[in-house]
Amino acid sequence: MEIKNYIDKAKDGDQIAFTFLLDFYWNEVYGFMLKRTENETDAEDIVIETFSKAFDKLASYNSEFQFNTWLIAIAKNVHIDLLRKKKSALFIDLTDDENHQAYHIADSSPSAEDKLITEQNLSKLLQFIKKLKPHYQEVIQLRYFQELSYQEIANQLNEPLSNVKIKLLRAKKLLAEIIVNKESN
Repeated sequence: MEIKNYIDKAKDGDQIAFTFLLDFYWNEVYGFMLKRTENETDAEDIVIETFSKAFDKLASYNSEFQFNTWLIAIAKNVHIDLLRKKKSALFIDLTDDENHQAYHIADSSPSAEDKLITEQNLSKLLQFIKKLKPHYQEVIQLRYFQELSYQEIANQLNEPLSNVKIKLLRAKKLLAEIIVNKESN
């Protein structure tokens, strides 16, 4: 079947078409991002975010352009957004007084309050994760708590790599929706 047919089917919500497109273009987009980031984890995260955005905006895809070109453009934008976030986190304007105070901190280890806040945030996150279906909980747990690679997760679950990638993609999206809905209430 022609790529255009898979794209059309994916636009209609066909999960097999989504899986095919992810499998077919994953290595190309991943390889491109790996060259740019020189970091496997960042490249994987960017590619997952790329496919997430692409599948969300699939209706806006213009078939006059190659699908892989469209995906690469999305990946570049995701990467730029990531770099901007990192850069803005690094550069915070400090007054001379604040700068002086920052260099004279006696103990940089987390305070009891910091530890408590971290534990509460983790507890809240775990509660949100528990609202996901068990198979989504499992991939989140394996990827982010056990820090397994996508291939290690696929091996452990005895599933194709593409299924693991899609499950993780969906799990992250569902988790984000749960968190947003909880915070807006």
